[in-house]
Amino acid sequence: MKNKCFAAALLVCFLMQPAYARAQSGAPSEGTLAAGFKQALSIGTEKAVQTVSKTDGYFGNQAIKILLPDSMQRVADVLGKLGMQKQLDDLILSMNRAAEKAAPQAAAIFGGAIKDMGIQDAQKIYSGGDTAATDYFKGKTSEQIFNAFKPIISASMQEVGTTALFNTIMSKYNAMPFVPKASIDIEQHVTAKATDGLFTMVGEEEKKIRTNPAARTTDLLKSIFGK
Repeated sequence: MKNKCFAAALLVCFLMQPAYARAQSGAPSEGTLAAGFKQALSIGTEKAVQTVSKTDGYFGNQAIKILLPDSMQRVADVLGKLGMQKQLDDLILSMNRAAEKAAPQAAAIFGGAIKDMGIQDAQKIYSGGDTAATDYFKGKTSEQIFNAFKPIISASMQEVGTTALFNTIMSKYNAMPFVPKASIDIEQHVTAKATDGLFTMVGEEEKKIRTNPAARTTDLLKSIFGK
């Protein structure tokens, strides 16, 4: 809270001062502020994409691991009791593998959003919380990333066997008597969770840059966030 209040107060002073006074006081200029956040976002998004793109980038991270949709829990409970727990576990693994395969596509989308960031955007981010830049990015790019992810995840799910396994599981469940029939869009679910997970990791990278001096690897980042 103290850091946020301090940042907000600093921004108010920054906006009220003429350009030469800001330069003399050591506060970052408008251009420096924008450049600094663009660099922070470039570094943060690159690391986030690299992290989730690795094997177990999603599956091995409990914060973003993609699980079965809530609407499928009844199906899982019934089939698990009938000896199909391994197939359900395999389905979860393959969903995460599909997300890991799609993740690199986000890099170009992030790059375009960074280029489009203006001075006013940077000022809002500067005065925001530990994930203000991530929240900005999410508002600007989440739909694009979802749309870019979906066909890749769909193809990846076909390739790694997710779709076939899911169809087998659902067919067995829906063939059972006396159970409510279920219809689930598994591709929509995996794509949405993959997108959310990516932004979670971008947020973690932003927090590091804001709070950990060791993460400020350039002079520009040090000038914006402190040495």
